[in-house]
Amino acid sequence: MDIKTVGVVGAGQMGNGIAHVFALAGYEVMLTDISQDALDAGLAVIRKNLDRQVSREKIGAEERDVALGRISTTLTLTDLGQTDLIIEAATERETVKTAIFEDLVPHLKPETILTSNTSSISITRLASRTDRPGKFMGFHFMNPVPVMQLVELIRGIATDKETFDALHGVVETLGKTASTSEDFPAFIVNRILIPMINEAIYTLYEGVGSVSSIDRALKLGANHPMGPLELADFIGLDTCLAIMNVLHDGLADTKYRPCPLLVKYVEAGWLGRKTKRGFYDYSGEEPVPTR
Repeated sequence: MDIKTVGVVGAGQMGNGIAHVFALAGYEVMLTDISQDALDAGLAVIRKNLDRQVSREKIGAEERDVALGRISTTLTLTDLGQTDLIIEAATERETVKTAIFEDLVPHLKPETILTSNTSSISITRLASRTDRPGKFMGFHFMNPVPVMQLVELIRGIATDKETFDALHGVVETLGKTASTSEDFPAFIVNRILIPMINEAIYTLYEGVGSVSSIDRALKLGANHPMGPLELADFIGLDTCLAIMNVLHDGLADTKYRPCPLLVKYVEAGWLGRKTKRGFYDYSGEEPVPTR
């Protein structure tokens, strides 16, 4: 499978990062979202991140300009149908993802590979709603995409070897490393990471420690680059809750029960950095713990 053109669905935190790394690696990228404002914001982030790479001498100014020239945008989802590879990076809700794939299917080339950047949802189930479960895979990038080296490759029960081999090769062209996961809820990284974050929230909820003491303990005591509550805010508390719910529903084990405090924060709209408030308040110059 010769992959040269890539369609990315969603220009948010993950989608714009995915578009960035593919364009920098030489692929022609078409980026889509539901509003022009979202596309403009996504392109602005890509430019900012490429500029940062230039300032740090990771890439040259000419590389940046060529990469930006490889990215086109559209508000019409079906325009992506003629690309070789499509990566869905929309909201972590199965109904949204399924609707996107159902809209795309009638417009695809026969050889187009469909993938989802889902961090937890069943690849087999998503694939079953398309006309090509053999050419469907989980293609899970880590956040922030331009910085993080890992890509999780998740085969659905029907994914064929040719598709897996093609995507494994794509990961190598991006200069990243692939880790293969079986199709079980939350795969590898989030199966381990998000319950740890949930347990940190329980530790706060039960009064064992404050926000700052919990984060300090894990950074200095376990050598984590970010504390678990700081990381939760970075990921998005709504995303953390969505993944915990997938684990709880999919594995039926009480150890995956979302902490009530996490639920309450999401109900309040305190989703972390993106809303300026979560376990920290981001409205000032420095983040301040909210509890």
